[in-house]
Amino acid sequence: MINSPKNEARSFQDFPCPQCGGKLEFSPKAGQLQCIYCGYKETRPAATESTAVREIPYTEFLDSQAVKTAPLSETALEVACPSCRARITFQPPDVAGKCPFCATAIVTQGEKAHPVVEPGGVLPCKITQKKARKNVQKWLGNNWFLPTALKSLAQQEAMQGVYIPYWTYDAKTESQYTGSRGEYYTTTEIYTTTDDDGNPSIQTREVQHTRWYPASGHVSRHFDDLLIPATTQLNEKYLDRLSDWKLDQIVPYSSSYLAGFKAQRYQVTLEAGLTLAKSKMASQIHTDACHDIGGDTQSVDHIQTQHHDITFKHILLPLWLSAYRYKNKQYQVMVNAQTGDVSGERPYSNTKIAIAVMLGITIVLAFCYAVSRGQNNSAPSNSRTRIRIENSAPRRDPPTLSNPAVSKPAATKPQPQSKKRP
Repeated sequence: MINSPKNEARSFQDFPCPQCGGKLEFSPKAGQLQCIYCGYKETRPAATESTAVREIPYTEFLDSQAVKTAPLSETALEVACPSCRARITFQPPDVAGKCPFCATAIVTQGEKAHPVVEPGGVLPCKITQKKARKNVQKWLGNNWFLPTALKSLAQQEAMQGVYIPYWTYDAKTESQYTGSRGEYYTTTEIYTTTDDDGNPSIQTREVQHTRWYPASGHVSRHFDDLLIPATTQLNEKYLDRLSDWKLDQIVPYSSSYLAGFKAQRYQVTLEAGLTLAKSKMASQIHTDACHDIGGDTQSVDHIQTQHHDITFKHILLPLWLSAYRYKNKQYQVMVNAQTGDVSGERPYSNTKIAIAVMLGITIVLAFCYAVSRGQNNSAPSNSRTRIRIENSAPRRDPPTLSNPAVSKPAATKPQPQSKKRP
């Protein structure tokens, strides 16, 4: 269930190093608290069945006056970003620094963290900051269209570890639906076409039709750990791409996981989160109704759903965040600190895109000019050939010209042969 503020106070501490007196922070690589100075590691006790993360009955929680909310830590401080108004919780001696959501410098003094519904569980961070930065650099790649300033920023800007609040909801649903089942059938249609010479031709084709039948029925489903982000500071489209969370690895909440990290106070209330969860349930129930109707196609006219045994958990899930501004527009890059997956926005340089377009146009024009030049150069040669063929006369041997430099041998008369006398 939910701890009271009294129990909450006993569960939080400042985490000094017992070996050197330094500062203990949660190490994603070691999976436990580790001193940032001497490397001392503090082994956390294993979770038992009595400390396992439990589902909280929704109705009983709302009706109970004895259950109180509590801050994430009695020693934690909370600040509000002056730009995006996100409320950020951190453990001293850490400082607020820059807002992880919009990169605005926070210079206001922190105040005691406001009471919230205590998280029942936390998913420990497993990806180190160094690994997260490498994944972001790989995600950016060698894209030539990215602004040069963004590439240098990704190499220099430190990513911040932030635990993001989520609600999870469980519910059993019973739904009655009415609609129609469509079954396809085809008929042969005769039509006339005309060719280029105006000659008519009779053709046939198969045309698909749908025959509808009324349908109604009942579907049920058990929804388990339906995730609803309790933040409005992150782009929902990009956040949904990091939904591959291993929720079976959630451990009972302890403020020790916040050592060296920040946490965001939930912005979506428990009641508003359930409304969003029911909307997601409705989409799945509609799919179930269509599957139950069967046929080739379906039409659902009405669904009436009852939700039973609704339970919830408030959990914290880890992200590495980096926010930056480019040409007065804010961009966010987020890394799933459990799996290392990256999601976010990548602006493109309009100047580089314009250069690429002009270069492409130049290449096309140069190619067209080369083809045209080649055709022009070959045309006179063919013309001369035709003229020569058309004007050619029968071939005659050229007259023999005397060349005084070349003397022809004189013609010799045959000499009479002498006869010998006997």
